[in-house]
Amino acid sequence: MNDLDEFDVRILQELQKSSAISNQDLASRVHISPPTCLRRVKRLRDAGYIEREVAILNADKLAPITGYGLTALVEVTLDVQNAQSLDAFERRACDEPAVQQCYRVSPGPDFMLVIYCLDMPAYLALSQSLFSVDVNVRNARAFFSVKRGKFTTSVPLPNQKK
Repeated sequence: MNDLDEFDVRILQELQKSSAISNQDLASRVHISPPTCLRRVKRLRDAGYIEREVAILNADKLAPITGYGLTALVEVTLDVQNAQSLDAFERRACDEPAVQQCYRVSPGPDFMLVIYCLDMPAYLALSQSLFSVDVNVRNARAFFSVKRGKFTTSVPLPNQKK
């Protein structure tokens, strides 16, 4: 983070709390002028520090409309772990909308997936298409969430001098 100064870090910290903040309010919170703030935010976006800005929906509040849904954490182990096989499975997993997060991990399984499905039949259909059809998947072990204790999208940033 050598190319980020303390103002950039403070901007990123504030935007992680809410990207809907106005430029005027953001500038005020990080103690810089609004035009300078706007230029810095654009530079942070262009440099890829800000990957995207999205609305994070509350699944519990949407449950009366969508159903409560099912969150599964799935360990996936492949038979062949060469780069081509790992890349191929990762692409397939990432192309699946129900896969919310995909991590290549070590040691142990090759991948950890966070999957969100509407219900168990939807998970079964997904697991058959993603794990059972792929002859390179040796094992897929699922853990189903019964309660979410914490969820955040914030990346820890270094503390700044006050």
